[in-house]
Amino acid sequence: MDLLEKFDAIKLESPVDKIINQIRQSIVTGQINPGDRLPSERQLSEKFGIGRTYVRDAIKKLEVLGILKTNPQSGTIVSGIEISAMEGLFTNIIKMGENDFAHLVETRVLMECFAARQASIRRGSKDIQILEEALNQYKGKVETNLPAENEDFNFHLSIAEASQNSVIKSLMLIIIPDIIMIYRKLNVCGNGRYLKSLGEHAEILDFIIRQKPDDAEDAMKKHLKDVLEFSLSYKSQN
Repeated sequence: MDLLEKFDAIKLESPVDKIINQIRQSIVTGQINPGDRLPSERQLSEKFGIGRTYVRDAIKKLEVLGILKTNPQSGTIVSGIEISAMEGLFTNIIKMGENDFAHLVETRVLMECFAARQASIRRGSKDIQILEEALNQYKGKVETNLPAENEDFNFHLSIAEASQNSVIKSLMLIIIPDIIMIYRKLNVCGNGRYLKSLGEHAEILDFIIRQKPDDAEDAMKKHLKDVLEFSLSYKSQN
């Protein structure tokens, strides 16, 4: 038994990770360049010999990271992210998964509470405008009963930007896309969670605008309390 414990279970690479790896390799080696348009989801699905859902999930994950951009008129475009930065991003997004969910959420709570506090101290008028626009985009999705994970992420990322701490923003870009993917799989944001979050977002923004760092931090902690408890419960059951 002692010898058996020295071995780890083999983790098979998911179809989404395989797609990400292929796109990564093509960008890093220069076969795909910034500004190039990717083939359609249907074409990629046929080429990879895999369902369109996997292709769509891989593209969404890369969109959240800013590596790809999708426009209804021009399709999915490769962004101009630095290759060295991309190497680190790909390494991290591929190796984290459900087993890391609770740890990812714990890290997110720490970072976001700090970001909310700093944003309330350092934010400028442009930051407030960006935050209000992000909140309105989130509100538009929620009020039309549409999925709003990306809009939720954009609001939180805007807070990180308003904190004037580039490291916090970079770390969020690494961990939150993985959290979003797991949220979707486990339906974490179901049962009216989006609507509840809308009011909490508005409260956080109000404290940031009024430069109330203690209140902003407490409001963010309260906002993330449910998902933190869910992640810890999920960890104990798996």
